[in-house]
Order: sequence, then structure tokens, then C-alpha cells
Amino acid sequence: MLSDEELLRYSRQILLPKFDVAGQARLKSARVLVVGAGGLGCPVALYLGAAGVGHLTLVDDDRIELANLQRQIAFAQDQIGDDKAASLAARVRSINPLISVDALCQRLDGAELQHRVDTASVVVDCSDNFNTRFALNRACVKAGVPLVSGAAIRGEGQLSVFDSRDPTSPCYHCLYPEQGNEDLTCSEAGVIGPLVGMIGASQAMEAIKVISGVGRPLTGRLLILDAWQADWREMKLARDPDCPVCAGH
Repeated sequence: MLSDEELLRYSRQILLPKFDVAGQARLKSARVLVVGAGGLGCPVALYLGAAGVGHLTLVDDDRIELANLQRQIAFAQDQIGDDKAASLAARVRSINPLISVDALCQRLDGAELQHRVDTASVVVDCSDNFNTRFALNRACVKAGVPLVSGAAIRGEGQLSVFDSRDPTSPCYHCLYPEQGNEDLTCSEAGVIGPLVGMIGASQAMEAIKVISGVGRPLTGRLLILDAWQADWREMKLARDPDCPVCAGH
């Protein structure tokens, strides 16, 4: 049930005919794991928290640096040196005190990563390296938990949803094999600030669609953005029947 305060706070969403009170109640009961509290994680956490997702867990072992402030919009100058996950969690709580927000200032791996994924309704991958993305993908396939994946670098971004509950959905490994991919970071290649906001906001929207059951998530589709040309392209993704991660699930 939603309180009178929640009905007022989320009234603009509840007014949406397909979303309504039922959609808001699904958000309230959801648990979302957000891995990465940087350029993508900031808008994801801010929008999901403001929208009323009942429980957020934010994971990042990094600290705020001066060069982050160009795009990581939840942080301020006087927070340089602070933990990203804890600072982002505090910012989300300041926007919406009605939800629960946990901060894990560490890297997740092994059994603890799997446990966190097992207890999530949706996982949002806002990380910046392939090792984390592959580990999250394996854990989500094993747990049957939807994964909202986003990436951004230079002026280019991409977005997709991998949902192993759907027998036709590919997984992240179907798109990117674990061998032959090299990490290229923003510190090496650069990134334009609004791009991560565009991709992060889109990830938040996809998570809301998956949780609420309203709309058509990007399952089996990959959106690619060239921000400099304002060009969105869509590619269909097929499941690899020989994928070592998702075949048989």
C-alpha cells in the first residue's frame, strides 16, 4: 500500500494510465542493485530513487576526484576524496527519504556478488570495465535476474536489457565474448559529460519498465547512440545457442 505522502510524491507517475498505482507499488517493492557510482551510476541512482524504487544498493570502491565532476552530477567540489557509493547514497536519501539506500564501498565478486544479485529484482550495470560486466552477466543469468547494461565513452553510448527469464533473450556474453575485448577508459579516451546522463537516464527508464511491466524493454535489442550526430540506431540481438554462459538456461 502507498501512503498519502507517497501518493502525492509520485502523483505525476501515478497519473499515467498504464502505470497507475499498481506500477508505483511494484517500484516500492523492488530491490535494485546498481554497480558503479560514476557517470552512469549517478543519473541511474538519482532517477530510480526519486521515482520510488523501494530499496537501492549502490556499489563502488572508488573515491571522488576533481576530473569526475565534469560528468558525475551527484557530487560537489567539497566531496573530493569521499567514497562515491556513500556520497551518492546520501544524495539519493536527501531527495527521497521514503526509500532505503545502502552503499557498498567495495568491489563485489565471488559468492558475495552472487548473493547480492540473487536478492535483487533488477541489476543495473554502470561499471566501466569488461571484467565486472562479464561477472555481473554470469551472476544474473544464474539467478534469473534482468540486467540493464549501459556504456559510454568519447561521444558514443550503448544500451540493452538482458533478461534470462525470457528464453529468447541473449546475454551480455552473446554480444561480447570474454576473449578479445580490451578496456578503454574515459581517462584514456575522454567522454563528453551529457552523454553519460543520456545513457544513465535511459538505463533508469529501462529498469522502471522491467520492474513495472509497463512498456517494451530493450530485451533482444541494442541501442547505439552517436551523441555528436544525435543519431540513435537499433540492432537486433540474437541468442547464441552455443553461449557458454546462457545456453541451457
